Amino acid sequence: MTRLLGAARRVALAAVRGSPGGRSGLSMFYAVRRGRKAGVFQTWSECRAQVDRFPAARFKKFATEEEAWAFVGRPAGPGGAEGTEDKHEQESQVKANKRLREPSDGDENAEPCAKQTRQTTGSVPLVDKSTFSYMGEFVVVYTDGCCSSNGRRRARAGIGVYWGPGHPLNIGIRLPGRQTNQRAEIHAACKAIEQAKAQNIKKLVLYTDSMFTINGITNWVQGWKKNGWKTSTGKEVINREDFVALEQLAQGMDIQWMHVPGHSGFVGNEEADRLAREGAKRSED
Repeated sequence: MTRLLGAARRVALAAVRGSPGGRSGLSMFYAVRRGRKAGVFQTWSECRAQVDRFPAARFKKFATEEEAWAFVGRPAGPGGAEGTEDKHEQESQVKANKRLREPSDGDENAEPCAKQTRQTTGSVPLVDKSTFSYMGEFVVVYTDGCCSSNGRRRARAGIGVYWGPGHPLNIGIRLPGRQTNQRAEIHAACKAIEQAKAQNIKKLVLYTDSMFTINGITNWVQGWKKNGWKTSTGKEVINREDFVALEQLAQGMDIQWMHVPGHSGFVGNEEADRLAREGAKRSED
């Protein structure tokens, strides 16, 4: 009797609720494995509230509720299809300019499938596009740079690039050349763009906690170039070569430069920082 009532409830829901995609009048079920609240939702707007601008969100659309709950990783239960957005948490996420795309039937959004490996600076084969996290059509990446004893003789700098949990492109390497924190931040972004181009990625949301890097590439570079690579006070731009390299790499790319507060609990930023610190411990070669 319980199973019969459950089946009747699902049929009734399917008859009343129409799918935005027009699936013969039947409703779809949106499963959120990783987001502000995990669960199964019956509309895309409810699902989007849980995953939009949430780092490394995992969600997928299914034709049946059973399949949706199986994706979430636990059996269906009362209240599982309902969820409310945590407004404070959503506002704490850095906003992007692109809206999240509704997943196609049965298509998974950025579900990681590759095991974590230590990446070198050599050439890398193409990685399955489903292993990346997305904001609409834009691939999400976090970068960070660090430098111990910054400004001192024994300074050691490293760069970190984080694409997602266990992603094969995650990398932490020693910064070559002059060891400073600002150079590490700039070249972490350079590495991420270099990797993106190698993967034929043209649209990138790049999170960094370095406003110096963001302001430099989006605003100051043009003024420096017009002024013969001198600052407003007439001094030489110390990081000229670094920004020249970054600007050249960014050509042909559609990059959304996003600032994220450092050491504030953002998983992507914390992981990029961890990779950068690991890289700083390595030898420069």
